[in-house]
Amino acid sequence: MGDTSHETGTDPIVVALGGNTLLGAHGLGSIDEQLEIIARTARQIAGAIQAGYDVVLTHGNGPQVGNLLLQQEGVSETPELPLDVLVAETQAQIGYLLQQALDNELTDSPDFITVVTQVIVDPDDPAFQHPTKPIGPFYTESEAAEKSFETRRVATGDRPYRRVVPSPEPVELVEGEELTRLVERGNLVITAGGGGIPVVRDGALRGVEAVVDKDKASQLLASELDADTLVILTDVEFAYVNYDTPDQRPLCRLSPEELRAHLDAGEFGEGSMQPKVEACVRFIEQSGERAVITSPEYLMDALAGETGTQVRA
Repeated sequence: MGDTSHETGTDPIVVALGGNTLLGAHGLGSIDEQLEIIARTARQIAGAIQAGYDVVLTHGNGPQVGNLLLQQEGVSETPELPLDVLVAETQAQIGYLLQQALDNELTDSPDFITVVTQVIVDPDDPAFQHPTKPIGPFYTESEAAEKSFETRRVATGDRPYRRVVPSPEPVELVEGEELTRLVERGNLVITAGGGGIPVVRDGALRGVEAVVDKDKASQLLASELDADTLVILTDVEFAYVNYDTPDQRPLCRLSPEELRAHLDAGEFGEGSMQPKVEACVRFIEQSGERAVITSPEYLMDALAGETGTQVRA
């Protein structure tokens, strides 16, 4: 029998949608295909809200930013926009599609509000000296050598190079106080899309060429909202040890200490599951009650404690 100790309708829960759970693995489908995937995800989220959960949504934007970078490279007649502006564009784009799909599902509930969100990062964060986050299209070695930005080999094959940018730690949500007020008033909020627009505060706010990890930004948001649950939705039902091997084993119920031990042992992919696990551990360590990793179709079962990786203090 599942864990039904959660009391709905009290504290908010933050649900983080992976960019790939919204528009597929590459985000390159037609708009009709994208709308179909978003509608399917919206039905899962709507089910949680109808069950009494006060949901605050965040989301990734990797495929969508990649598409914009492809478009910029393919059209020389228009000026290229910096990465922080592209993150803002995709926040509004995905927020619009999500809130419309959710409003259509929840005709008796308040309308969703998308908040274009800035996230402060430290200009002295070591990540700025060591860019690691791959974004945008793939290049051949000769194409990569001609680019004005830093590239790195991240794959095999004929086009193994991609642009890499810093991924600094999120420090503060610029709109954090307003987000808290919106949630306390009962508004349904979509925020911190793509990890938020990375900005530094050096006398004034200024956008920077970086990508903030969506899961870490979601954890920061959940802690600031005093949420009791953080749910990270991805493309697998569980986090696994020995992933994609004959000894693969799902992680079901465990403490943050147990999960950190697996993390320290290098069990999770650096660009995939690792930041999700780090966010879950940090959330519990900062007074959260529960963190969950699962896929959208298992959301309700995971909220009931019946599946997914469940992390509790």
